[in-house]
Amino acid sequence: MLQVNPHADVVVLTLDRPEKRNALNTELCRRIDAAVREALAGGARALVFTGAGTSFCSGADLGEVYTAEFREALYGMLRTVTEAPVAVLAAVNGPAIGAGTQLALAADLRIAAPGALFGLPTAKLGLAVDPWTIRRLALLAGNGTARALLLACDQLTAERAREVGLVERLGSPEAAVEWAAEVAGLAPLTVAYSKQVLNRAFETELDEALDKELRTAFDACWASDDFAEGRRARAEKRPPRFLGR
Repeated sequence: MLQVNPHADVVVLTLDRPEKRNALNTELCRRIDAAVREALAGGARALVFTGAGTSFCSGADLGEVYTAEFREALYGMLRTVTEAPVAVLAAVNGPAIGAGTQLALAADLRIAAPGALFGLPTAKLGLAVDPWTIRRLALLAGNGTARALLLACDQLTAERAREVGLVERLGSPEAAVEWAAEVAGLAPLTVAYSKQVLNRAFETELDEALDKELRTAFDACWASDDFAEGRRARAEKRPPRFLGR
């Protein structure tokens, strides 16, 4: 389910659920969270995420995505990755859809192989991503690109993601490990400090009233009739009929 391979000061975490194209479920999110913490406790100076086979992460396992337990595990894991005091690289070796894009966003640096693909098709399913994901996407890829992905369910190829700034480099997972090794050789306190400042300067929390309002809207999506319709449509293998309530 998750391969953890140390390479000197770099730890490579490989999502390995080939039967599900590396989709995230509750157990895998918890394993990633624990593996990151263990790698940091062991002295890792850089982390690399990638996927086994031809997918980075096809998204959330649709058998669990509708549960509160999965959401708690997913967002807890993303917070652990984002707050890790070392550089985290995402070696996007194939499609990174939904929660896969969220995992790539949680990384500090992204390197994409030719087959990489990014997308957040929540509007097709009656789901929603949290305000942090939307802010992070807009900061990295630009407001227009974020709107295209979220409002129109567009997707980004590796080349297009590089053009808009979502991806820093094009290359293989092996190239990502080499880059991570270079980063791991830098002054760790400086890297940790710079990352902390960047996170706080460009991803500041919204004021309390607005944050509460957005969280209420986020929760309302998950409690809506459209959410239930998306779940039914998937079970019945038909297109959903959303009514906006």
